[in-house]
Amino acid sequence: MSLFGNGLEAAVHKAFTRPAPKSAPAQMRYLVKQLKGTKAVAQMLRISQRTVERYVKNQIRKPRPELATRLEAEVKKRWQPQIRAKARQQAATTSGIVIDTRARIGYTAPIGTTDENRLRHLTVALPPHHAARLFNAQEQGATDQQLQQIAAEALKEVYFQDGGRRAGDLEEVRFTDIEHLEFDL
Repeated sequence: MSLFGNGLEAAVHKAFTRPAPKSAPAQMRYLVKQLKGTKAVAQMLRISQRTVERYVKNQIRKPRPELATRLEAEVKKRWQPQIRAKARQQAATTSGIVIDTRARIGYTAPIGTTDENRLRHLTVALPPHHAARLFNAQEQGATDQQLQQIAAEALKEVYFQDGGRRAGDLEEVRFTDIEHLEFDL
């Protein structure tokens, strides 16, 4: 995933009501239950079926670092899908999303304005329709650059133009050199 994709996923993970399984055997049992068999889990994780069975029986407890990373990622991807969907739906329809970023932000505007890129730290509450655009683009497999462009357009409308009350002749917002990016629902 990407910086924006990971940020959106982290925001959704904050809505979980229970923690995901922590130990490797518990994670493996969860995946076996979700995928309805050890063979599918073995193929997904690129390990042998016998290794999966040994994790399920608690015969192996500590996976290799790269396997541990894959295992945790697959569990988090499948953990509490209904709660994840509900959090996304709520953000896209009623509550919106908050973006907290420290990045170089500038804009294209008519001559005589201070449109120079500069490092800014912004914490901006984006309305639900911007959250919906971000989540929809993420679900459709948008690249990090496309998600960054959607966020830049949202910042243009909400922060720079204040919902149409100022800077009506602003053309484009440049959102680059991201040092920090965090989303919250």
